[in-house]
Amino acid sequence: MTFIITALIFGTALFVNNLLDKSRAGDLRSIQDTISLNILSSETQYDLLRETSCKNVNDSILSTELNSLEKKLSYLESDQSNEEFNYIKKYYELLQIKDFSLMQRLSEKCGLKPISILYFYGSKSDCADCEKTSAVLNHLRNTYPNVRIYSFDRRLSVSAVDTLAKIYKVKEPYPVLVINDETYTGFLSIDQMKDILPELKKIDKERALEARVSTSTDASSTKK
Repeated sequence: MTFIITALIFGTALFVNNLLDKSRAGDLRSIQDTISLNILSSETQYDLLRETSCKNVNDSILSTELNSLEKKLSYLESDQSNEEFNYIKKYYELLQIKDFSLMQRLSEKCGLKPISILYFYGSKSDCADCEKTSAVLNHLRNTYPNVRIYSFDRRLSVSAVDTLAKIYKVKEPYPVLVINDETYTGFLSIDQMKDILPELKKIDKERALEARVSTSTDASSTKK
Protein backbone atom coordinates (compact mmCIF):
# COMPACT_ATOMS: atom_id res chain seq x y z
CA MET A 1 0.00 0.00 0.00
CA THR A 2 2.81 2.40 0.90
CA PHE A 3 4.49 1.62 -2.42
CA ILE A 4 1.28 2.41 -4.36
CA ILE A 5 0.78 5.74 -2.56
CA THR A 6 4.42 6.69 -3.16
CA ALA A 7 4.11 5.76 -6.82
CA LEU A 8 0.93 7.85 -7.19
CA ILE A 9 2.59 10.88 -5.56
CA PHE A 10 5.66 10.51 -7.75
CA GLY A 11 3.55 10.05 -10.87
CA THR A 12 1.42 13.11 -10.05
CA ALA A 13 4.50 15.24 -9.43
CA LEU A 14 6.03 14.07 -12.71
CA PHE A 15 2.81 14.85 -14.60
CA VAL A 16 2.51 18.34 -13.08
CA ASN A 17 6.18 19.07 -13.79
CA ASN A 18 5.73 17.97 -17.40
CA LEU A 19 2.74 20.30 -17.77
CA LEU A 20 4.75 23.19 -16.30
CA ASP A 21 7.65 22.51 -18.67
CA LYS A 22 5.28 22.56 -21.64
CA SER A 23 3.69 25.77 -20.37
CA ARG A 24 7.09 27.47 -19.98
CA ALA A 25 8.17 26.29 -23.41
CA GLY A 26 4.97 27.75 -24.82
CA ASP A 27 5.61 31.03 -23.01
CA LEU A 28 9.13 31.18 -24.46
CA ARG A 29 7.87 30.58 -28.00
CA SER A 30 5.20 33.22 -27.54
CA ILE A 31 7.77 35.77 -26.33
CA GLN A 32 10.11 34.91 -29.20
CA ASP A 33 7.31 35.42 -31.74
CA THR A 34 6.38 38.77 -30.16
CA ILE A 35 10.00 39.94 -30.18
CA SER A 36 10.39 38.95 -33.84
CA LEU A 37 7.30 40.94 -34.80
CA ASN A 38 8.45 43.96 -32.78
CA ILE A 39 11.90 43.97 -34.38
CA LEU A 40 10.22 43.96 -37.79
CA SER A 41 7.93 46.75 -36.57
CA SER A 42 10.94 48.75 -35.40
CA GLU A 43 12.67 48.44 -38.76
CA THR A 44 9.47 49.56 -40.49
CA GLN A 45 9.24 52.58 -38.18
CA TYR A 46 12.75 53.65 -39.16
CA ASP A 47 11.60 53.75 -42.79
CA LEU A 48 8.41 55.65 -41.91
CA LEU A 49 10.34 58.26 -39.93
CA ARG A 50 12.29 59.21 -43.03
CA GLU A 51 9.08 59.91 -44.93
CA THR A 52 6.65 61.39 -42.41
CA SER A 53 6.42 64.58 -40.37
CA CYS A 54 6.47 64.76 -36.58
CA LYS A 55 2.88 65.95 -36.31
CA ASN A 56 1.48 62.72 -34.86
CA VAL A 57 4.68 61.26 -33.43
CA ASN A 58 4.77 61.29 -29.64
CA ASP A 59 5.94 57.87 -28.52
CA SER A 60 7.54 54.60 -29.54
CA ILE A 61 5.05 51.86 -30.34
CA LEU A 62 7.52 49.28 -29.10
CA SER A 63 7.98 50.70 -25.63
CA THR A 64 4.56 49.68 -24.32
CA GLU A 65 5.32 46.10 -25.32
CA LEU A 66 8.83 46.17 -23.85
CA ASN A 67 7.60 46.44 -20.26
CA SER A 68 5.27 43.49 -20.72
CA LEU A 69 8.03 41.35 -22.21
CA GLU A 70 10.43 42.36 -19.43
CA LYS A 71 7.98 41.13 -16.79
CA LYS A 72 7.42 37.83 -18.59
CA LEU A 73 11.15 37.21 -18.96
CA SER A 74 11.79 38.08 -15.30
CA TYR A 75 9.11 35.59 -14.26
CA LEU A 76 10.57 32.82 -16.41
CA GLU A 77 14.20 33.57 -15.54
CA SER A 78 13.98 31.97 -12.09
CA ASP A 79 13.11 28.63 -13.69
CA GLN A 80 15.09 28.80 -16.91
CA SER A 81 18.82 28.42 -17.47
CA ASN A 82 18.79 26.66 -20.84
CA GLU A 83 20.19 27.86 -24.14
CA GLU A 84 16.74 28.56 -25.59
CA PHE A 85 15.96 31.04 -22.83
CA ASN A 86 19.36 32.75 -23.17
CA TYR A 87 18.85 32.98 -26.93
CA ILE A 88 15.51 34.73 -26.42
CA LYS A 89 17.08 37.09 -23.88
CA LYS A 90 19.71 38.05 -26.45
CA TYR A 91 16.98 38.64 -29.00
CA TYR A 92 15.14 40.81 -26.47
CA GLU A 93 18.26 42.87 -25.80
CA LEU A 94 18.51 43.57 -29.53
CA LEU A 95 14.90 44.71 -29.48
CA GLN A 96 15.70 47.09 -26.62
CA ILE A 97 18.60 48.59 -28.56
CA LYS A 98 16.29 49.00 -31.58
CA ASP A 99 13.78 50.85 -29.44
CA PHE A 100 16.45 53.00 -27.78
CA SER A 101 17.91 53.92 -31.17
CA LEU A 102 14.45 54.74 -32.52
CA MET A 103 13.75 57.05 -29.59
CA GLN A 104 17.08 58.78 -30.13
CA ARG A 105 16.09 59.46 -33.73
CA LEU A 106 12.66 60.69 -32.67
CA SER A 107 14.31 62.98 -30.16
CA GLU A 108 16.60 64.48 -32.80
CA LYS A 109 13.98 64.78 -35.52
CA CYS A 110 10.88 65.71 -33.54
CA GLY A 111 12.26 67.44 -30.45
CA LEU A 112 10.96 64.80 -28.05
CA LYS A 113 12.64 64.36 -24.68
CA PRO A 114 12.29 60.71 -23.68
CA ILE A 115 13.49 59.67 -20.23
CA SER A 116 15.73 56.68 -20.92
CA ILE A 117 17.82 54.63 -18.50
CA LEU A 118 20.30 51.98 -19.62
CA TYR A 119 20.87 49.36 -16.93
CA PHE A 120 23.83 46.96 -17.13
CA TYR A 121 23.94 44.15 -14.59
CA GLY A 122 25.79 40.93 -13.77
CA SER A 123 25.23 37.79 -11.72
CA LYS A 124 23.95 38.01 -8.15
CA SER A 125 27.25 36.70 -6.79
CA ASP A 126 29.22 39.46 -8.55
CA CYS A 127 26.65 42.22 -8.21
CA ALA A 128 25.56 42.79 -4.64
CA ASP A 129 23.51 45.88 -5.47
CA CYS A 130 21.85 44.61 -8.65
CA GLU A 131 18.76 43.29 -6.86
CA LYS A 132 18.22 46.61 -5.08
CA THR A 133 18.80 48.51 -8.32
CA SER A 134 16.26 46.33 -10.13
CA ALA A 135 13.70 47.11 -7.41
CA VAL A 136 14.30 50.86 -7.80
CA LEU A 137 14.00 50.65 -11.59
CA ASN A 138 10.80 48.60 -11.35
CA HIS A 139 9.38 51.28 -9.06
CA LEU A 140 10.26 53.98 -11.57
CA ARG A 141 8.81 51.96 -14.45
CA ASN A 142 5.54 51.40 -12.59
CA THR A 143 5.27 54.95 -11.22
CA TYR A 144 6.34 56.88 -14.32
CA PRO A 145 5.07 55.20 -17.53
CA ASN A 146 7.09 57.64 -19.67
CA VAL A 147 10.38 56.34 -18.23
CA ARG A 148 12.06 53.82 -20.53
CA ILE A 149 14.35 51.33 -18.85
CA TYR A 150 16.58 49.13 -20.99
CA SER A 151 18.17 46.22 -19.11
CA PHE A 152 21.25 44.34 -20.33
CA ASP A 153 22.62 41.16 -18.79
CA ARG A 154 26.41 41.33 -19.18
CA ARG A 155 26.70 37.58 -18.73
CA LEU A 156 25.32 37.21 -22.24
CA SER A 157 27.49 37.72 -25.28
CA VAL A 158 25.71 40.17 -27.57
CA SER A 159 28.01 42.19 -29.81
CA ALA A 160 25.54 45.07 -30.15
CA VAL A 161 25.33 45.36 -26.35
CA ASP A 162 29.14 45.24 -26.15
CA THR A 163 29.25 48.17 -28.58
CA LEU A 164 26.67 50.08 -26.52
CA ALA A 165 28.74 49.44 -23.39
CA LYS A 166 31.88 50.75 -25.10
CA ILE A 167 30.07 53.90 -26.26
CA TYR A 168 29.12 54.77 -22.68
CA LYS A 169 32.35 53.42 -21.12
CA VAL A 170 30.51 50.79 -19.08
CA LYS A 171 32.87 48.69 -16.96
CA GLU A 172 32.68 46.42 -13.94
CA PRO A 173 31.71 46.45 -11.14
CA TYR A 174 27.99 46.33 -11.79
CA PRO A 175 25.35 47.70 -11.60
CA VAL A 176 26.02 50.48 -14.07
CA LEU A 177 23.38 52.99 -15.12
CA VAL A 178 23.48 55.39 -18.05
CA ILE A 179 21.19 58.38 -17.55
CA ASN A 180 21.18 61.43 -19.83
CA ASP A 181 24.38 60.14 -21.45
CA GLU A 182 26.15 60.08 -18.07
CA THR A 183 27.46 56.80 -16.66
CA TYR A 184 26.95 55.93 -12.97
CA THR A 185 28.51 52.92 -11.24
CA GLY A 186 26.89 51.44 -8.14
CA PHE A 187 23.52 51.68 -6.44
CA LEU A 188 21.36 54.80 -6.82
CA SER A 189 18.33 55.33 -4.59
CA ILE A 190 15.00 56.65 -5.84
CA ASP A 191 15.81 60.10 -4.41
CA GLN A 192 19.19 60.11 -6.15
CA MET A 193 17.48 59.16 -9.40
CA LYS A 194 15.11 62.08 -9.01
CA ASP A 195 18.03 64.43 -8.40
CA ILE A 196 19.53 63.27 -11.70
CA LEU A 197 16.12 63.40 -13.43
CA PRO A 198 14.35 66.57 -12.21
CA GLU A 199 11.56 65.76 -14.71
CA LEU A 200 10.37 63.14 -12.22
CA LYS A 201 10.12 65.71 -9.43
CA LYS A 202 8.10 67.88 -11.79
CA ILE A 203 5.72 64.99 -12.44
CA ASP A 204 5.41 64.44 -8.66
CA LYS A 205 4.46 68.09 -8.13
CA GLU A 206 1.92 68.01 -10.96
CA ARG A 207 0.32 64.87 -9.54
CA ALA A 208 0.22 66.34 -6.03
CA LEU A 209 -1.45 69.48 -7.40
CA GLU A 210 -4.01 67.41 -9.32
CA ALA A 211 -4.73 65.39 -6.18
CA ARG A 212 -5.32 68.58 -4.13
CA VAL A 213 -7.61 70.01 -6.80
CA SER A 214 -9.53 66.73 -7.00
CA THR A 215 -9.87 66.57 -3.20
CA SER A 216 -11.04 70.20 -3.08
CA THR A 217 -13.59 69.56 -5.84
CA ASP A 218 -14.92 66.47 -4.09
CA ALA A 219 -15.23 68.38 -0.81
CA SER A 220 -17.18 71.19 -2.53
CA SER A 221 -19.53 68.69 -4.16
CA THR A 222 -20.17 67.02 -0.80
CA LYS A 223 -21.11 70.31 0.86
CA LYS A 224 -23.66 71.02 -1.88
